[in-house]
Amino acid sequence: MQTLLKGRRVGYWLSEKKIKKMNFLVFVDMCRKRGIEMVQLDLSRPLEEQGPLDVIIHKLADLILADQNDTQALLLVQSVQDYIDTHPEMVVLDPLPAIRTLLDRCKSYQLIRRLEDCMKDERICSPPFMVLRSECGTDTLKHIQKHGITFPFICKTPNSNSHEMAIIFSEEDLKDVKPPCVIQNFINHDAVLYKVYVVGEAYYVVERPSIRNFPSGPAERKPIFFHSHDVSKPECASDLNSRDNVEGVSRVPVDDVIREISRCLRRALDVSLFGIDIIISNQTGQHAVIDINAFPGYEGVPEFFDDLLSHLTSVLQERAFERTSVVGGQPPAAALADCGKPCMLLGNEANTWIVEGDCVKRGGNQGLGCDSEVSANFQQHCVSAIPTKASSQ
Repeated sequence: MQTLLKGRRVGYWLSEKKIKKMNFLVFVDMCRKRGIEMVQLDLSRPLEEQGPLDVIIHKLADLILADQNDTQALLLVQSVQDYIDTHPEMVVLDPLPAIRTLLDRCKSYQLIRRLEDCMKDERICSPPFMVLRSECGTDTLKHIQKHGITFPFICKTPNSNSHEMAIIFSEEDLKDVKPPCVIQNFINHDAVLYKVYVVGEAYYVVERPSIRNFPSGPAERKPIFFHSHDVSKPECASDLNSRDNVEGVSRVPVDDVIREISRCLRRALDVSLFGIDIIISNQTGQHAVIDINAFPGYEGVPEFFDDLLSHLTSVLQERAFERTSVVGGQPPAAALADCGKPCMLLGNEANTWIVEGDCVKRGGNQGLGCDSEVSANFQQHCVSAIPTKASSQ
């Protein structure tokens, strides 16, 4: 193994803040001890001068978000994409088009809906959502109700890197909704959030505090504005994540459901480093994916560097194998059979799952999410109970 890895060159780019917070240089040292040459990329210089590279590991999410309004960020991101396009044999953890999809809540929710449809597992539900592009008008409530959204619902910013949110309880509160935003049905989940951290084939489930239960239906109370980090940090306690009104034992995630969700997302987008926020309905036991994050912080995962090195080693070995082997006239990966599900995609097929273009359909006073119909499983969420199964995590 050491011989196969020796001389392989891996470029990495993370912000200085991220490098320090994650103590990423420990990982760099682990790689070098395995014979992997680690190259900290300088985006102000041509990448061709810093190559050749077998793999790029990056956290370009902030630059990708900034490139919408920042010319310099746009040029930096484009230079990286140009280098990637020039070297198709190089592995990128993770592809930039997939990162753009994960950074856009509307696009990622649309992706989740499509995955739910193909997985056909009634233990999973996709909360109805829609996008508001302008101030709420006289027809807004009718549109919200038409798309299966009921009070209370949660408002989120369009990009997943922002953590400012609000809970809206009544029609009167609609005036406080600040567009553009994504609104999504709120599901009571006993104030428990499960953060799933994925590293290649491995994943970890970390329990965190979350928003407390609220009565269903409109309520005469003011909207609640909050920062999700203030609610879901480990050991944090506030009125918003109080579990005083929780009865019985909280439901735990079902291991095979978590495994299937993470595997579907990994293969659909060809991504390796991402986080999934999952809540479990306290009524039905259904698992709802409420957010997906590109290259999260992996807090609470002490084995992260070991698993990242294992995944990187696997990627490098696969690439070395592909250079020397051909199966039936095709690279080995192309010769593999999937599990038969449409969400199990390999190679270029994965590109069909990347949500492109503007995800918002404009109409009247608001834009609607491009896939905001109520899913069959969410309709079932309202009327049936799913038996709880013990998790193997």
